Amino acid sequence: MRIISFNANGLRSAARKGFFDWFPKQDADILCVQETKAQEHQLAGPEFLVDGYRAWFRDATTKKGYSGVAIYSRHEPDEVRTALGRESFDEEGRYIEARFGNLSVVSFYIPSGSSGELRQGFKFEVMDWLAPHLDEWLASGRDYVLCGDWNIVRSALDIRNWKSNQKNSGCLPPERDWLNRLCGEGADGNRACWVDAYRALEPEGQDYTWWSNRGAAYANNVGWRIDYQLVTPRLGERLRGWSVLREPRFSDHAPFTVDYDLELGR
Repeated sequence: MRIISFNANGLRSAARKGFFDWFPKQDADILCVQETKAQEHQLAGPEFLVDGYRAWFRDATTKKGYSGVAIYSRHEPDEVRTALGRESFDEEGRYIEARFGNLSVVSFYIPSGSSGELRQGFKFEVMDWLAPHLDEWLASGRDYVLCGDWNIVRSALDIRNWKSNQKNSGCLPPERDWLNRLCGEGADGNRACWVDAYRALEPEGQDYTWWSNRGAAYANNVGWRIDYQLVTPRLGERLRGWSVLREPRFSDHAPFTVDYDLELGR
């Protein structure tokens, strides 16, 4: 099974840069998209359709052309869910889940707090509210793949300029502590935890998935790793490979691909 997670920063923009020429060649089972920045009817044209795949969307209703998530799959899901029960989160188009038997694949777009204190406060509220949902999923017996832009780095390995970003959203100690606790750091060894697919495969890796458009961040590889596939422990044992596509560049984020020793649809 191959799953790609990609923050498009506007799916129409990514399409113009050739994303839908590239994607069909990847032999992916599922594509999780964040920041579609469009309403579903705006993504219905032939330039957004891929032979052999169907797409499901959760658009932002609070602000059109903002946020939005999607799942493309060549396997028909048993069910698609688009709400977790917090209106301020759901209506910004930040969650969609496709269920295939005992497997759930989620496309998440966790809020950024970089625009100021108000949005950083909302981000912290979402983190506190989301944690029990994630604990419940871990305990459910289902297999989960949580794809998406989490807007948080985990450690100095995940960001080029570690020291200078300690007071910036996405690298704040409370944010990192929250994400690292989800992944088991400092946790009771008997408690099930989410597995960071990339970090499990590359314990000392320093690959990035996002680069600021300011200055020469991309050219100088001054990046952040904020796009993840977090998986339940049983899937953590089935990780087989990964890739981050820097070129061609479709967005300020790179597509992040993970291969699993699992056949979807069988």
